[in-house]
Amino acid sequence: MLAPLAALQAAPSGVDDRISVGLNGESLTGTSGGGGGSLGWLHNFSDSALAGVAVEHQVLANSHWTFGSLNGSYTRGAGDTRYSFYGELHEGSGNSGPRSLGYHVEMLGAAITYFHRLSVSLEDRQIKIDTVSGNLPKLGVSYLWNPHVQTGLSYAYSAGANLGTRLLSGKIDIYQPGLNWFGGFSYGQATAAVLFQVGDDKTSVPGLRLKEGYVGATLPMPRLRSEISLIFDYQNLSSSLVDSKRFQGNLNYVVHLGHHGT
Repeated sequence: MLAPLAALQAAPSGVDDRISVGLNGESLTGTSGGGGGSLGWLHNFSDSALAGVAVEHQVLANSHWTFGSLNGSYTRGAGDTRYSFYGELHEGSGNSGPRSLGYHVEMLGAAITYFHRLSVSLEDRQIKIDTVSGNLPKLGVSYLWNPHVQTGLSYAYSAGANLGTRLLSGKIDIYQPGLNWFGGFSYGQATAAVLFQVGDDKTSVPGLRLKEGYVGATLPMPRLRSEISLIFDYQNLSSSLVDSKRFQGNLNYVVHLGHHGT
């Protein structure tokens, strides 16, 4: 899913600890659907450095998996130019029916921001989940039009193994005093085409095309030192042989444990 569960964003100033709790439910064509939950902790060492840990469990149809996560970012630079370096690590395992599966995702990225408005990012994600693996670099550009509206575009093109991904993605964030809105889309090839050969017979299975869209809102609750987000995500995976639709709803609650200037 491309919809964000929580933004990796530094606190305005000082030190901040955040605990996040997430719940989700989903439906999937031809199955009973599934759901899951997550628990995470994010710590701001300063307005330029943060790190977090999390654990997540998911169930979908006859598959289930659990993984732990580490993430962090560091920003430096003064004036109109800022440089950010960030990374994520997700490690776990589960089962797909009677067969065990591994869950391994590692990502490193860097971004540069000019004039507090234009940001360009480049990241690389190594993926090995069940029988799918590959390298997924992504180039992104975002622009803050004014204090209330930010938009972004990115393109990911996989290399190696059998990932077979070519995705164009876009997003918009609308910041308001009482309620923040966001939405986005992804479109492109989600899996590689596969050619099977048994004896003299050859069978070609076309790659799947992805159409995804999500919308959500975040409600800050200053008196409770917390915020709550609700996200709805739709995915359609299709080819000449397959047409699978997936709906997901996510509810996330974040509480700030402490905040003081440095």
